[in-house]
This record gives sequence, C-alpha cells and structure tokens, in this order.
Amino acid sequence: MLRKQSWLATWLAALVLSGTPVAASDTKDTLNLASAWEITSVDPAISGFALQRLQIQENLVDADSEGTLRPGLATEWSTSDDGLTWRFTLREGVSFHDGTPFDAAAAISALQRAAAQPGILENAPLGDISADGNTVVITLEKPFAALPSLLAHATTIIPAPASFDADGNPTEAIGTGPFKVGELKLPLGIDLVRFDDYWGETPSIAKVNYLAAGRAETRALLAESGEADLVFGFDPAGFSRLQSIDNVETRAVPIPRAVMLKVNVGHPFFAAPEARQALSLAIDRDGIAAGITRFPEAAATQLFPPALGGWHDTSLTPLAYDPEKAKELLAGLGWTEGEDGILVKDGERFAIQLRTFPDRPELPLMATALQDQWRAIGIELDVSVANYSEIPAGHQDGSLEVALYARNYGLTPDPIGTILNDFGTGGGDWGAMNWDTPNVSEALETIAETADDAVRKPLIAEATAAIHNGLPLIPITWYMHTVSIAEGLDGVIVDPRQRTYGLERISWAD
Repeated sequence: MLRKQSWLATWLAALVLSGTPVAASDTKDTLNLASAWEITSVDPAISGFALQRLQIQENLVDADSEGTLRPGLATEWSTSDDGLTWRFTLREGVSFHDGTPFDAAAAISALQRAAAQPGILENAPLGDISADGNTVVITLEKPFAALPSLLAHATTIIPAPASFDADGNPTEAIGTGPFKVGELKLPLGIDLVRFDDYWGETPSIAKVNYLAAGRAETRALLAESGEADLVFGFDPAGFSRLQSIDNVETRAVPIPRAVMLKVNVGHPFFAAPEARQALSLAIDRDGIAAGITRFPEAAATQLFPPALGGWHDTSLTPLAYDPEKAKELLAGLGWTEGEDGILVKDGERFAIQLRTFPDRPELPLMATALQDQWRAIGIELDVSVANYSEIPAGHQDGSLEVALYARNYGLTPDPIGTILNDFGTGGGDWGAMNWDTPNVSEALETIAETADDAVRKPLIAEATAAIHNGLPLIPITWYMHTVSIAEGLDGVIVDPRQRTYGLERISWAD
C-alpha cells in the first residue's frame, strides 16, 4: 500500500516557529497521529493525560472503554475488612524502557509524588504507602472504596526513577508502556518507537509520530491530505468536509464530557442562586448545539451526559431557554436597565469577563454566541481567549468571574474521583468555585467511601439534584468526540473515556 509522504512538510510548517527538529517517517510501520493538545512537560501532574494516552507510562490499575477496572501494573488488589488497608500485587517481569525493573519502590515513589501535588489524590484519605515484598500497601485514614479508580487516573501513572533528576524534577518520560520515547519535540510533538520488551502484546506499529496541531483547520487538512493517519478533534466544518472524502473514515462518539460555564459563586453578581438561574435561562442550548457543534442532540439538559451512566438523572427538570424569565429573576435581584441597555445595580454595570481558550475550536464560537444571548438580557460580556491555564490560575487567585471549557467526567473509571474533586469541600480548579455546600460534600464523600449501590444511588441522586439546581457549573452542550481514520488503518477503537489512543491494537492492512 502506498501512502503520502508530505507529513514532513506539514509538520515542519507547524513546527518551524518553535525551531523544533522534525524527523522523517517510514511508511508501512509508522502511524502519524494528530490532536489539539500540546505536551508542555514530562511531569505526570501536568501532561500525564498525554503520556497515558500515548501509552508511554502506565497505571497500577487500568480500565476498559466502559470504565470497568482491570489489571494494569497491578494484577490484583484487595482491601481489609475495615476498608483501611489496600494491597496491590504488582506484575512481575516488567521492565522500564531504560531496562531497569519495575518494582514496588518505583510504584511507591510515583504515588507519593502524585499524592503530594494538586490532583486526583487530594481527596483520597491517604495514610501510608509502603511495600510488602512485591505488593504495594496503602493505608487510609478512613474507608475509600474509590481508591483503585483513582489509581487509574493519568496523574497516577508510574514513571521510571530515571525520569527524574537529583532534585526530583521530571526530565524524561520513561515508562513501562508498549511505546517508548524516541525523541521529545515539546510542546508540539513526540516521536515514539515500539518497546519490544513490553510485558503485554507487542504492537504491530513500530513508530508513532505525534503532532499537536492547535488549529482545527490544520487538523482537518492533515486528515484530508493523508498526511495524518489518525486525527482527533475537528470543528464542524472540517468534520463535515471529511465525511465526503472516500479514503477517510469519520466517527463521532458520545463521551462523558460536557461544555460548561464555571461561575465564581463568590462574586457578588452571582452569589444568589437566582442570578445563576438567569444566566442559564438566557442560553439557547438548542441553537448552539445545532449551529455550532452541528450535533443537535448534544444540547445539554443537565450537567452529566447520558454517557456517564448512573450519574445522568432523567428525572431532573431539563434546563430551559427562557430569556424573559431570566430578566424577571434579575429584576427581582434589584437590577435595572441602564441607558445603554446594560443592567445596573448600586452604581455598578453588569459587565463581566469570560475566559476561554482556542484549543477546542467550538469554545470561542460559543463564547461569541453567549456574548449576544446575555446582552439580550442586559449583561455585557468581555471574552478573553487565551491559554487554558488562565482558568485554573483565576480559580486559585480569585480573579476568575466566568469561564467556558469542556470537562471530562470519565477521567477516572468511577466518576466519583473527578466529581469529588470538582464539588467536594472547596471545589476544584476545573469545578465549582466558592460553592461550598456541606450536604453535597458529605454525600460525595460517602459515595467515595462505599461500593454498596444501595447506599450510593440515593446519594448520587441527591448530589446531582443539588448541582443541577444550584448551578455552580452551567452546562451548555454534551460532547461528541470526532475522529478521522485513514484508509487501510485497522484496529482503531475510539475510547469514549479518552484514556488511550489504543495504539497497541492498530495495524496497517496488507
């Protein structure tokens, strides 16, 4: 089979401004992969999502596309009768890419580092992490049944000790996965090569060239021209065009991700629930879903998408579009229309800033739509399109007013890990801001503590209803994960939880 060899030219054009060197690729044994996401670091706390998806580094616990836990670097795990001690039996005969053995010491070091940084383990009541021969033993301060699920999260991947310098700073990406780093071209790329000593099934593909192409138009052109074989994330126009190309297969997979607005509940404009309800009522979700995402069925009626299983509650009253009701609610809070049509209260105009970023091409378009829709009820919205890091930074320093982004609730197989991080006490960088609701925090903590569905289900219903009614996060659309696959590429499985690109399964047809 003949394949185009202009990948080098396009990649060079994308990288020339950064001065990053580009390596030529082979044909039959090479996969060219493109997505929107830059890899800015080899630190699991920062870019673990990429190192996990590219199957460079692995977790103690893995999960399938349905979110069912399965063995990873640990072959089995168990907990004591009181739920305070977990034992993870490590897989034997596993080597890191540098030839050093994977063992309990490496796993413990990685987990201790992950626990000491902001991330998914923050809400786990960790006590001690120690070794008992080839077993990692984790003791807890109180029962926490969700622990194995958290150990499948991207920030808990296990790097080799040699990945860090003498001061403990990550300098390399050395793991146990089926692919190892050939060359780092951060932030725009990584060249991978097959790890022939992998403990599992050896991949068919020998080399993978990963390119972070930030512009959706660029990704569509890469797919259309055949310069990229597997591409993730398109704008509606690009995806529509690709659907008409004979030698490109397209897929749109519903995933447990939602596009939402994060509202600073501590801001005086948004402290009253009626103010957040007004913001929500002024959003034409059907129009945004049909006109911007081109998936009308993606209009969000609640925060958690149907793909999230037991957290999607069909008994909740669907979020509605009613701008006149929104105006009534704001008037009831004392807002009156100023001379320029913008609401005024106590001498202050209802003028706020929305932060978003361009990596997901639909977000700036949605921000523009919100700008128009909220102006219709008297709110002036200034849109700032910058790096996505501005959102967590604004959460931390308190300067954030409103943010627009997408949040994946499938990052841990049991979504309680992410949801507890977002809505537990104090909220989270990508979750609620200044929305401290004790009954929700307590419900989520109990859900995390137990695996008993009889206990979990009513508490999940209670928590989802409180989030739905309180609107600390205001959902707009659910997410369809768009992918293009080159002709002749076999074995592609699109993971709706976006934990892996499934590279070890992929091959080129003869």
